[in-house]
Amino acid sequence: MIVKALHKQLKEKSVKTRQCCFNMLTELVNVLPGALTQHIPVLIPGIIFSLNDKSSSSNLKIDALACLHVIMVTHPAHAFHAHVPALVPPVVACVGDPFYKITSEALLVTQQLVKVIRPLDNQPESSDSFDPSPYINDLFTCTIRRLKAADIDQEVKERAISCMGQIICNLGDRLPAELPGTLLIFLERLKNEITRLTTVKALTLIAGSPLKIDLRPVLPDAVPILASFLRKNQRALKLCTLAALDILLRNYSSAVTSVMVDAVLAELPPLISESDMHVSQMALSFLSTLAVTHPSSLGQLSGGNILQQLIMLVRSPLLQGGALAAMLDFYQALVATETPGLGYMDLLRMLTGPVYSQSAALPHKQAYCSIAKCVAALTRACPNEGPAVVGQFIQDVKNSRSTDSIRLLALLSLGEVGHHVDLSSQPELKTVILDAFSSSSEEVKSAASYALGSIAVGNLPEYLPFVLQEISSSKRQYLLLHSLKEIISSASVSGLKPYVESVWSLLLKHCECQEEGTRNVVAECLGKLTLIDPETLLPRLKGYLLSGSSYARSSVVTAVKFTISDQPQPIDPLLKNCIGDFLKTLEDPDLNVRRVALVTFNSAAHNKPSLIRELLDSVLPQLYNETKVRKELIREVEMGPFKHTVDDGLDLRKAAFECMYTLLDSCLDRLDIFTFLNHVEDGLKDHYDIKMLTFLMLARLSSLCPSAVLQRLDRLVEPLRATCTTKVKANSVKQEFEKQDELKRSAMRAVVALLTIPEAEKSPLMSEFQSQISSNQELAAIFDSIQRDSSSANMESMDTS
Repeated sequence: MIVKALHKQLKEKSVKTRQCCFNMLTELVNVLPGALTQHIPVLIPGIIFSLNDKSSSSNLKIDALACLHVIMVTHPAHAFHAHVPALVPPVVACVGDPFYKITSEALLVTQQLVKVIRPLDNQPESSDSFDPSPYINDLFTCTIRRLKAADIDQEVKERAISCMGQIICNLGDRLPAELPGTLLIFLERLKNEITRLTTVKALTLIAGSPLKIDLRPVLPDAVPILASFLRKNQRALKLCTLAALDILLRNYSSAVTSVMVDAVLAELPPLISESDMHVSQMALSFLSTLAVTHPSSLGQLSGGNILQQLIMLVRSPLLQGGALAAMLDFYQALVATETPGLGYMDLLRMLTGPVYSQSAALPHKQAYCSIAKCVAALTRACPNEGPAVVGQFIQDVKNSRSTDSIRLLALLSLGEVGHHVDLSSQPELKTVILDAFSSSSEEVKSAASYALGSIAVGNLPEYLPFVLQEISSSKRQYLLLHSLKEIISSASVSGLKPYVESVWSLLLKHCECQEEGTRNVVAECLGKLTLIDPETLLPRLKGYLLSGSSYARSSVVTAVKFTISDQPQPIDPLLKNCIGDFLKTLEDPDLNVRRVALVTFNSAAHNKPSLIRELLDSVLPQLYNETKVRKELIREVEMGPFKHTVDDGLDLRKAAFECMYTLLDSCLDRLDIFTFLNHVEDGLKDHYDIKMLTFLMLARLSSLCPSAVLQRLDRLVEPLRATCTTKVKANSVKQEFEKQDELKRSAMRAVVALLTIPEAEKSPLMSEFQSQISSNQELAAIFDSIQRDSSSANMESMDTS
């Protein structure tokens, strides 16, 4: 119906009407990509009419081109094939338009048209049925004219480069005569500071083309220029250059000479550092590709800076995720090249040397984990060397002369190796790890528990029954449950399926444990186990809500928190149906159960708001109820000569205010802001921790719903003023002064945020408070520094480079 109505409007005389049609189509396609596939024949004539119409304004042409671009991006190529003969002439005419904005938009459309007339992604509908030949010359000629022009707008220059990159990528094999000249123009653009980034991206596109475009004529000049970009200060340029060099190495390894490789290697050491993990990751990926394509060039690494930088990076507490994965890939690629001086044992010594030389323990636990992962990657790549090294690690754990740091590294390495390689042939492994559970060092104990769980993943039938048996009979449940958590988190679903029942019944025995730490691990295991078979296990969890002690109820509600993840999961529809039953525990008589229910609610609101949006009407009154100070929960404790007040309800109130803060981000449209503000106002007069939370909320609310805050401003200013003018007793301890300072700064941040609301300073109380601030030297200094910070933060957020 929408398309039918628009079809008539697109032929209207009125320019404004047609412009609105294009804007609406663009919006529609962004919301429902692919929805117009059947209707393209009806819409194309209207778009072409506006592009050819002499009475069209520039803005109308730009909107028509932008709309065409969005439709082409969001729909399959074959849908446009029938219309290419009609589309090419008006688009080519627009590329030649004297107004740069029309040219720029038309080049974007041309780039997309190239993908339409010859898609490279093997779509069955499009590969053979359409012949691009008649259009190649027109599209190439109009683009090359813009590519060669020196005196044109920057945006047109960049889009001409991108468009030509696409043309060569998709049609380069049909342009043999034009190719060498065009590549030379790219080389010129690469030398120009203004166009170099766009050109690097275009070259990356061409180098990755399945048509294997011949780039040999320009490689000797291009690679040294690319290498020099790795020195530049522009981060985006470094990242794009590394991606370009990587793909050139993969697809043109025979044409890349050792001289070119050396030019790049000379620039790499400064890029491998913890100051920019993403750049380090790209540099490591390049080195891995180099190990596969030019193994001989790695010989110069053995004494060079690159390896020193790598070892420093492995020891960094920041190494994780993609950068760590790239590091492991590189070590495996490097050891496979069998370069002299970089064999398995050489690399192993470099990695573990500092720990074994006992010169100093590594500063951070994360470093031991990273080294262990690298050791395991090397061991997987050299299976023959594995058993001897594993045996050595077992001896290191047993040896009474080993330091804690050597034991820690040996246990973590055993865990990482055992995760991928079956270690059941090592007879004393189980007893050695269990003995390490009684170490005096907490870190060694937790490494032993991780190692046991990780080794079990490598051979479940051998190790999982052993772990379950130990949990039932041993005194070290907490550590063994951590091992079990590692097994449930890392093992494959099919491997775990046969053991679900025995693990489940064991966990239930421990979910009433009095020790909260143990209960939390049990809850995490229950939650992650539920994900394996939600249809059976989720109803069981729900069943335990009605039975058992308050400890069991708190374990079950916490378990639900671990079934909620930020990615879509098969459990989601089931969870949505029953999460309301778990949240009914917000009315539980036990304080602790209500607290964990709030934590679970907060997790759902943060990661998957769709689970709880429909429940807010019934949950919000209970949530607000928990923000109130309860006199009956406040007691006095005598500590020697002093009396100390303890508020047992504080943790509960903190959890409730944290939920409120989360709801501002994920469910603002479902909140009654004035009711919400009543509770924020109460929080402004509460305990230190809660004041800090409500100051943050006020700042958020000032930007999210300024008009509602403005109506309540007088009531909100008073508690802020009280906080800022409170004096600490002269004989108080240092922490009291620091706390009060922190409170003042946070309150001031809230005041600065409130003052961004138009008309806020018209409030009599606010203007009175402002004059009070400016007359007090200390408050004025805080106020000025926060204003400076917030204005510079705004400037930074606008800088999108």
